Amino acid sequence: MSWIAAVIMGLVQGVAEFLPISSSGHLAIAGELLGATTDIPEFFDVLLHLGTLIAVFIFYWTDILDMIREFIAGVRDLTQHKTPVPVPPARRLILLLIIATLPLVLVLPIKDYIERMSGNMYFVALALMMTGCLLFLSDRVRKGRKNERTASMMDALLIGFAQALATCPGISRSGTTITAGCLVGLDRRFAVRFSFLMSIPAVLGANLLSLLDVMETGVNWPEVPAYLLGVAVAAVSGYACLRLLKLIAEKGRFGWFAYYCWGIGLVTMFLTVIMK
Repeated sequence: MSWIAAVIMGLVQGVAEFLPISSSGHLAIAGELLGATTDIPEFFDVLLHLGTLIAVFIFYWTDILDMIREFIAGVRDLTQHKTPVPVPPARRLILLLIIATLPLVLVLPIKDYIERMSGNMYFVALALMMTGCLLFLSDRVRKGRKNERTASMMDALLIGFAQALATCPGISRSGTTITAGCLVGLDRRFAVRFSFLMSIPAVLGANLLSLLDVMETGVNWPEVPAYLLGVAVAAVSGYACLRLLKLIAEKGRFGWFAYYCWGIGLVTMFLTVIMK
């Protein structure tokens, strides 16, 4: 992989991972445009997702630190058979995130099949258009008020199922989970925050599984410096997009991205038809 290709892939990952336009779909399209007839090297894909995860850790560091403290305090309370009333918000947020992550277990048996779908541009195009429909819907949902203090376990579980659906290439994880959060009545800003915090266990778990596969197939070590450049680009561009999305959430205009997803989906479909 060339340095230019690594930078392009890193930029695509950083922008599309956080803006609700599907990083997996855009990486598949970018791979086609760059002439990659096979999938992105799996080790590079793992590193790109870790790059955007770094951006999440930096942007939501205060929330993450609060949850770490409350996790330690929660373990201490369990050993002492105590339960604070009311439950601290950060501790309750941990439980909501755990519940939201559980549906991903259902994806494990079909993980390889889902990964192969990234090579089917017809599927990617249709999935992008579906993402557009979800984003269009998100702006038309009544504004919710739920947050980590008032969201129910069922709310978290439903958002978790939305995240499981978004493992399909072309379906935006952030767009789908934010829309699901709005549908169950979450405050829009909390829906965005919850979406990206729940990406932490999801991405770490997926990368752990991918690393096990990489250990079997091996790593192309001469290309690692280019990979690391792509990771740096993904982290920096990802952080910038997180700040942008926070502003968009305050204005409640996720539907703007619907038109983009419909457009890129139609263009991808058209180009796939004429090139095949």
